Amino acid sequence: GAWRRRRSCGSVPAMIIRPLDPARDASLLPGLAAMMVEAVAGGASIGFMAGFDQPAALDWWQGRLAAAASGAMTILVALDRDGVIGTVTLVPAAMPNQPHRADVAKMMVAARAQRQGVGAALLAAVEALARAQGRTTLVLDTISASGAARLYERAGWEK
Repeated sequence: GAWRRRRSCGSVPAMIIRPLDPARDASLLPGLAAMMVEAVAGGASIGFMAGFDQPAALDWWQGRLAAAASGAMTILVALDRDGVIGTVTLVPAAMPNQPHRADVAKMMVAARAQRQGVGAALLAAVEALARAQGRTTLVLDTISASGAARLYERAGWEK
């Protein structure tokens, strides 16, 4: 299913949040890669170092697309009329004694869409997806005292 969040104030266009479809969404990978390069350059704590470039990001996303196709994870994408504006990934725990647990990973919002509710909408969507999968414990990492940390705190996440 897809999640939608519409804003009626200002000039913020409607967006849709939906699972990335490995069979049909390869065309979104360049936008996801560009957003990731932008996030890393901006200091995001998503596992990559300064100098991370578009070809490396595109390779990484192609690997994630394959992982999503295998069912190892679900990647949600936020889209507006101009393309990709955000993403978050739900990675179920691999250990047999943790069917209730999953990691929330690689949440990013494009600079052009920040402070417009995209992050909060992505977080709500990944939480709903986790509930639908029977995941009751979610874990994530972020930089303390960052905008992301404040978002998670406002949403009721505990440190």
